[in-house]
Amino acid sequence: MFFLTGNAVNYAIQYTVLSVYILMMIAVAFYTRKKSKTLNDFFLAGRGLGGIMSAFAYGTTYFSSVVFIGYAGKFGWNMGLSVLYIALGNALIGAFLAWKVLARRTRNITHFLGAKTMPEFFEKRYQSKHLKLFSAIIIFVFLIPYSASVYQGLAYLFESVFNIPFIWCVIIMASLTALYLFFGGYFATALSDFIQGIIMLVGVFLMVIFCLNNEAANWGEGLSRLINEYSLGFAPSAEGGLDSPLLNVIILTLLTSFGMWGLPQSVHKFYAVKDDNAIKKATWISSLFCLIIGGGAYFVGSLCRLYLTEVPQGNYDMIVPLMLEQALPAAMLGLIVVLILSASMSTLSSLSLSASSSVSVDIFKGYIKKDADDRKVNWIMRGFCLLFILVSVLLAVFQIDAIVTLMSLSWGTLAGCFIGPYVYGLYSKKATKASCYASLISGLLLTFILIFVFGAVSPANGVADFQGIIKGGVARSPLIGVITMAFSMIIVPIVSLFTKKPDKEFIANLFSENTIGTKEIDFKDNSQKSTEDAAVLQSAENDNPSDNGSPAGDNKTEKTVTEKVFIEKGDLNVDIDSKDSDAFGKEGMEKTSDIEYGKEGMEKGSDNACGKEDMENLSDNKEIPSDKKCFIKEKYAKIKSRLKSMFSKDKNRKS
Repeated sequence: MFFLTGNAVNYAIQYTVLSVYILMMIAVAFYTRKKSKTLNDFFLAGRGLGGIMSAFAYGTTYFSSVVFIGYAGKFGWNMGLSVLYIALGNALIGAFLAWKVLARRTRNITHFLGAKTMPEFFEKRYQSKHLKLFSAIIIFVFLIPYSASVYQGLAYLFESVFNIPFIWCVIIMASLTALYLFFGGYFATALSDFIQGIIMLVGVFLMVIFCLNNEAANWGEGLSRLINEYSLGFAPSAEGGLDSPLLNVIILTLLTSFGMWGLPQSVHKFYAVKDDNAIKKATWISSLFCLIIGGGAYFVGSLCRLYLTEVPQGNYDMIVPLMLEQALPAAMLGLIVVLILSASMSTLSSLSLSASSSVSVDIFKGYIKKDADDRKVNWIMRGFCLLFILVSVLLAVFQIDAIVTLMSLSWGTLAGCFIGPYVYGLYSKKATKASCYASLISGLLLTFILIFVFGAVSPANGVADFQGIIKGGVARSPLIGVITMAFSMIIVPIVSLFTKKPDKEFIANLFSENTIGTKEIDFKDNSQKSTEDAAVLQSAENDNPSDNGSPAGDNKTEKTVTEKVFIEKGDLNVDIDSKDSDAFGKEGMEKTSDIEYGKEGMEKGSDNACGKEDMENLSDNKEIPSDKKCFIKEKYAKIKSRLKSMFSKDKNRKS
């Protein structure tokens, strides 16, 4: 072992670094505890995260101990420097292309549909409530082994460095995750992701420097040995059939890059991003982050043969922990442990949020108690976060299987079920409900069929009994995941050709330029209103009697409201078209008299349009032409605050 017996100084430094990190996470939980009172705040941070925090949230969710310990160790040992192609693919496809292709459409369409989760997106996009239940069950079940693999990777490192028993390592990490997630929700997760992202960037840089500077590697000398002596350079060998380095590089690049396109915990980041400017910023920052973190992790893993002569106890998951003990001084080792802990905590919190939302939002509120208020659902989600963490811990403690196998099985199955319906749901007008069911069902069936097929061909330890077949098949999880993802992308358009087409009016509204092409959204058509809007409409009808505080008998103020216009929160331009001059804005605009509109941020298009900034009264005999527009420029928080103050005063007052 690296540590000298009784070296209290080394232990003191390492425990100090770890303690500082834990205190920081506790501080995050305390700071964010009041920022997650509503369900929308707890799960989506109010859909208002900026570009930098969104980028760090995406990047830190991408990489965890699975990559640093499992993938870097196993594939670095077998493939050497060629594993860097995986990191390049992650940055270009898994980050840059994902944000470019998916982010804006995901944000706009989920806003339009009023969807908070991937199962809810499937339900509303494909107009089938049972899709929500089916996909929610898949998510909860298959995110558990992924979470367990993260705990296992961390525990191996902690056990090696701090000499703490495996089970206590898992319990400590689970408790820390549960603390800041339970109290702060997604805002706490995003804030901690930002802090942890900074730690990861600094830590990866130092880890690479120290590993290269150690006498075992000695900079260029060690790299030359890898290429010439071990034949583990940048050109992977094609020999070995299904186990060839070349095929494995291709499979792992596809799985870990395109797989992000269909995972609920990564797609969730697109739901919560603030606006187009934030998306542009997040695209570049997350790509650079993934290149640095992924490149650093895989590069360090590729050096492992310079430090170790054999796989310790035949366990690939122990390669990186033992290697870091040799390469790093005590103080630096403590920092690197915190680096990997940071990467893992962000992933664990995202997994917990995604899994718990699938039960609380999609199953409980969607099926069991549809009229449950958000406060109740919010607490149920917190409870299921804790339950998910507990189940993952139990699976990790029993050490069901290797890290890489657990993660690949989970990642491949989820992406194999969801990637087709999700991507086509954003881009294709012809994607049908039946095609979504076909992808989900075939993804599950194909996964289990291929496990048995590959297991029968190559059973574990050469023993073709049931256990050997299952283990041998599961070991091919990366390849199975790539096959199921490809099948999902193929099956959706094929089934859509031969099954009932979606409602034309719904699809026309969903794919209108107002929804996916520009910021300008027209909610005049009832079919375009989300279920959220419908609820607000009912509330508006109940809370705003026809007299509006006007004198009784005043016919001018007793008009029947024939159309109510809803305005999405945020920086959206919205057409106001009211047949008799009365309209309600969603939370941001309210009727004060029959043709009076107001709110800070409304600009008049002409003298007879809307009032600017402080509610400008238009004379009673003027109608608002349908071609006039009101532009909302103020943020929702300011609007809500202003309205609250304004309407607490005399209701009969005109602004």
